[in-house]
Amino acid sequence: MSSFIKYRNESTVSIDEACTKDSVTYYKITVKVGPVHWTVLHRYSDFDELHEKLVSDHGVAKELLPPKKVLRNKTPKFIEQRREALSDYLKNVFNYLRLSMPTIFAHFLDFHLYDIFFLLQDLAKKLFLGGDKLLQNEKSHKFSPIELHAISRRFKIECPPTEKQDQMYDFSHILDFCSQVNSLSIEGSYENLGTSNIVPNELKFDLIPFKTLMELKILGVPMGCIQSVGSLRDTLVSLSVLVASVVSLNEFLLVDVLHKDPSSIAETVTWKKLSVINFGSNNIENVDWAIKLVPKLQHLSLSSNRLTELCDISCLHELRVLNLSMNSFSLCENWHAKIGNIVRIDLSQNKVTSLQGFSRLYSLESLDLSCNLINDIEEVQYICKLPCLEYLWLTANPVATSIDYRVKVIEQFNARMSEICLDNEKASEKEMDTARVLQALRVVKEGKTPSFLENSNTSHSFYKS
Repeated sequence: MSSFIKYRNESTVSIDEACTKDSVTYYKITVKVGPVHWTVLHRYSDFDELHEKLVSDHGVAKELLPPKKVLRNKTPKFIEQRREALSDYLKNVFNYLRLSMPTIFAHFLDFHLYDIFFLLQDLAKKLFLGGDKLLQNEKSHKFSPIELHAISRRFKIECPPTEKQDQMYDFSHILDFCSQVNSLSIEGSYENLGTSNIVPNELKFDLIPFKTLMELKILGVPMGCIQSVGSLRDTLVSLSVLVASVVSLNEFLLVDVLHKDPSSIAETVTWKKLSVINFGSNNIENVDWAIKLVPKLQHLSLSSNRLTELCDISCLHELRVLNLSMNSFSLCENWHAKIGNIVRIDLSQNKVTSLQGFSRLYSLESLDLSCNLINDIEEVQYICKLPCLEYLWLTANPVATSIDYRVKVIEQFNARMSEICLDNEKASEKEMDTARVLQALRVVKEGKTPSFLENSNTSHSFYKS
């Protein structure tokens, strides 16, 4: 990102070409500030308007701007002559105002879009005038990586020599606003910013200014951009890191920890309030030990990753909701030993073939196995005795194409068949009647008492958590 204060003497402006759009001639200004460059399009009338203000307010010589021409001002020869004259004018004005760089001239050259210092001036003014209203009305405030990078860099500048005296441009307005934001979203990009050679996802920033942040959403920002999370470990409740090519949870959870060795991790890096984590649409292949740093976690979503098996996360005693949809799970063995009192599991769009691994998840209320590879209706036997299970999805499995699929599934829940919501729909009276007939046939075959003749109010030893 541009830093005019640092590269003031290595900054240039020039007009290298002119172009015509809708019969209007624009002059393409190239601005270079150290390694950063961008272009700006302006017509002659823009120069004329700028010049009037520079003459009246900043002592620029009136005769410096090339004069207007009413007749034959569209000929290629004239346009080229004017381009050269405007380029010389711009260079002279730039050299004259290099030290002061007034806001009007900086805006004319788009410094407020690409330069740290001038971008922050505009941001400070915006927050001075409307920051309180934004805090009251916004559900989530959006900062770009450009803005966060500028804020982080500004911390390293003790006292910029061109700092404006006007109170509304003071950097403290930005810090005050950041310290009060409760919900923040950051969206990255690998495309060049505007007409510049700045790539947002190549800029580093930290989150130190955010003192009370409770919700953070990061979309498309590589974790390498984030240098520090500041005090977020004490305040953050909800975290989303999406489409960020993350391969491990500790890329964020331990982003500012130099030695990521589990034996050397102290209590100071524990996320004290974090209860919701969503790392969807990344490249995670396994859940590593860093998950232990989130002891209060209740809702974990790892949808659209590369997971094939579940590691032991039984240390998460408060975990209730687990979203593992759109991964590559096939066998889910002994999940009762890997997760505690789980209430909801979403395993839709995986490769699951058997339900045996869920047979001892006694607190489970909702199980989504839609779009998997289950083809045997008898697999339901493994979950039909789960005392809390009420919602089950098996749609888009091979088994769902079998004759009387719904009835055959519902029938296996015996006395609880009326409580089960299968594929978003509870059993109708007709389906339950048919299920009872199937139960009777099963009795004849197996020699057991039909469940609908048993006491349906018989209590069991399992209760919902």
